[in-house]
Amino acid sequence: MNQIIKQFLALLISILLIIAPLSSNACTSFLLKGSDNGFVYGRTMEFGLALNSQLTVIPRNLPIAGVGADSKPGTGLNWTSKYAVAGMNGLGMPVLVDGMNEKGLVGGLLNAPNTAVYQAVTQADSANSIASIQMLIYALTNFATVDEVKTGFQKIKVNRSIIPAYNNQSAPVRMTLHDAKGKSIVIEYLKGELVITDNPTGVMTNDPAFRDQLNNIGNYANLTSVEKDPLLINGIRFVPPSSGSGLHGLPGDYLSPSRFIRALFLTKSVPVSYTTVQQTNTAWHILGSFDIPPGAISLPATNAYGGGAGGIEITEWSVVADNKNMVYSLKMFETTNIYSFDMKKIDVNAKEIQYYKLDKPQSVISVN
Repeated sequence: MNQIIKQFLALLISILLIIAPLSSNACTSFLLKGSDNGFVYGRTMEFGLALNSQLTVIPRNLPIAGVGADSKPGTGLNWTSKYAVAGMNGLGMPVLVDGMNEKGLVGGLLNAPNTAVYQAVTQADSANSIASIQMLIYALTNFATVDEVKTGFQKIKVNRSIIPAYNNQSAPVRMTLHDAKGKSIVIEYLKGELVITDNPTGVMTNDPAFRDQLNNIGNYANLTSVEKDPLLINGIRFVPPSSGSGLHGLPGDYLSPSRFIRALFLTKSVPVSYTTVQQTNTAWHILGSFDIPPGAISLPATNAYGGGAGGIEITEWSVVADNKNMVYSLKMFETTNIYSFDMKKIDVNAKEIQYYKLDKPQSVISVN
């Protein structure tokens, strides 16, 4: 057996034992369009356990072992990476929860514990299936566009292989993807069926099902970025107490439906004149609206999210990816540093996965 395959099998076995926490995240993602036809993707990763994520770079032509219906690496759909990818892993393992490939296809896995139910795959069909934790790495290493992903995922199965450390359950995730032309989709597995939905909003969070998130938008039809005129009652003017009256009622809590609506209106309010470079800066500002301060969400040990990081859920890292200029940027919880990775400089023919630990000290610019 090829040595790379052996190493990957060993690592995937390790993943099955400890990867469960990776799928227990509460995330927010969105897409911004630049006036020069570029696109910028933004995403946060929230978690109650220390993921110790690293920037992970996967080269072309790397053998990858698919996890089959029996939960064993190698009994599923094995493939070789077609495209190089850079993204974020967790716990030092070669599995991506977020990333962008060399063709500008970008996206991530988001938690969906109340809705994700995968296909019932028989042992006879196992060789054409992958585990749910492999959805993103499969998409980014195989496809260049959203349309290719649509076709590709209709040809394979995502099985119900279990993760022992996650109460012998499957990792309950859904996937959001955007390509270099700005097309967006959401891939879910609902009641054992593949559901692929075009995403006109570019926004994605967690449960409920994506169609329910879309249907909820109409409840906020009154929101606007335009300031409201004073209310006139019997000749008396009642003036709003400050600016921001148009978005009065915008939900500000951390629930998934609230974050979806907040991300939607913040992204759609950005001036259309902004270039892709300007949108990159804008994305960081928008992401700040979803950054969970330490202690804002406290998790008891009995909660599936708890048990680590002091029992609190935090924004462990945030991503801003420019798929026109091919730059994948990150900000970690520990500092406000922005790490920038130039996708154009990837060694696409490397023989193994490369890891970059993002742990530099806080960078401060002194002005005197």
